[in-house]
Amino acid sequence: MNSEHYTQIAGIKAYRKTRDYYKDKAFLEPPFLESLVAVGCNPTDKNHYKALWILELVAEEQITLLFPYLDSFCSQLSHFHLDPAVRPAAKICLFLVSKKGIQLSPFQEEKIMEGCLDFIIREAKVATVAYALRALFRLGKKHPWVHDELRLILSRELDNPSPGMKFVVKETLMHLKNADNGSS
Repeated sequence: MNSEHYTQIAGIKAYRKTRDYYKDKAFLEPPFLESLVAVGCNPTDKNHYKALWILELVAEEQITLLFPYLDSFCSQLSHFHLDPAVRPAAKICLFLVSKKGIQLSPFQEEKIMEGCLDFIIREAKVATVAYALRALFRLGKKHPWVHDELRLILSRELDNPSPGMKFVVKETLMHLKNADNGSS
């Protein structure tokens, strides 16, 4: 990896203007995108979450740029543990399963399901759980066992759930009920 790229990634701040600058750089410079993926898909790197912040923005606008790296990304999902890393990873998963015309391999779908279930079971923060639940709900349309697993997970008692978590759980249960009735 280019050491200049690594220094830039390590210096990324959470400011939206900064993240947008590096997103645009990734669009214009494929080697920088490659460096982002290398750092982002390495959960042992202390800066991997910073790379994931940028990759989330790339995925939102031009997800096809990530296609060559999907196996690497998907295989690392269950290894992400830091809160600043799991939220963008879960959102990338949601983009991957939501955007029309994307054909994921069985391996990629399996790893996304595994990673998103891990995020939920570990009781990540609300935004992460919301993205993971939505991604899993969409995958459950193709893999019915996922909906069964979601019902089981969501039926357990949460210790002092926040209002946001209550909303996400209620929303998902409503979607599952509608799917059962054929209206989703």
